[in-house]
Amino acid sequence: MNVLKKSKGFWLSIVLALVVFLVVHFLINSGFLNVFYINTLISMTIYIMLAVSLHLIIGITGQFSIGHAGFLAVGAYASAIITTNLGLPFALGIVVGGIAAALAGLIIGIPSLRLRGDYLAIATLGFGEIVRIALLNIDYVGGASGMMVNNLTTWPWAFACMMITIIVIVNFTNSTHGRACISIREDETAADAMGINTTFYKVIAFAIGAFFAGIAGALFSHNFFIIQPSNFGFLKSFDILIFVVLGGLGSLSGAVIAAILLTIVSTFLQEYAETRMIIYSLILIVTMIYRPQGLMGTKEITSLFKKRSTVKGGPSDDKGHTVA
Repeated sequence: MNVLKKSKGFWLSIVLALVVFLVVHFLINSGFLNVFYINTLISMTIYIMLAVSLHLIIGITGQFSIGHAGFLAVGAYASAIITTNLGLPFALGIVVGGIAAALAGLIIGIPSLRLRGDYLAIATLGFGEIVRIALLNIDYVGGASGMMVNNLTTWPWAFACMMITIIVIVNFTNSTHGRACISIREDETAADAMGINTTFYKVIAFAIGAFFAGIAGALFSHNFFIIQPSNFGFLKSFDILIFVVLGGLGSLSGAVIAAILLTIVSTFLQEYAETRMIIYSLILIVTMIYRPQGLMGTKEITSLFKKRSTVKGGPSDDKGHTVA
């Protein structure tokens, strides 16, 4: 994976992200940000992780999944069991949440990713509902009444997990494996004819996306004092899907921007759930009519930092003359 060597734009993005982290961390420690704004920022990082992980499945590999909330739920409950019921460290809970979600991704992915289009969407939707209904009937995790969870998620934990998610998925996308996934998105039949194991790469992308959704679930469950199966219904998957579609299918930067914007909108409209869904629906309708490619299309913010040659007609020699 060679993205770490690629461009100044990548490193500039990393530096800017670290500056944002330090500034926010200073504001939190200084008491300038109250609990409401801290929770908003942590929720923003969680939704960015969910958007980026689904971006790998839909935007890069082209597999239409609408059951991402199921992986979020698996990670949330698995990590909550580790920390609350078993009393083990939070770091272990995060890792276990990611692994549990990845295993769930493999279990649902191996049989269902042979499907395409609407059939895959129905299969993933069914998986999400199976997880939710199962949690409703498991007394060990509280059933329908929910599970009390220790509040352990902090800004450093959330930001670190978000950065790891973005860096890993960017590296994967720019690797040979990522290019194989992109070829599947563009034309699965042609990719299969060229010898690419399409089912293998779809399952790998699905498992990686599920892993980071599980880590987001671990942070989600420990950011509040209680989690309930109702938190992980179809509408949660719909919210995550909107991030990817609005940002632009194939653009990680677009997914991040959309997650930030819609998290802010959702936070300030959380008392009006119906209004929030109406706004989401209107955003999707307007986007599909006037900008079907999304905010960023397939472009990334780092492309703005790439140098453009000012010499027309070809490269130049050491005297400045254009050569063929």
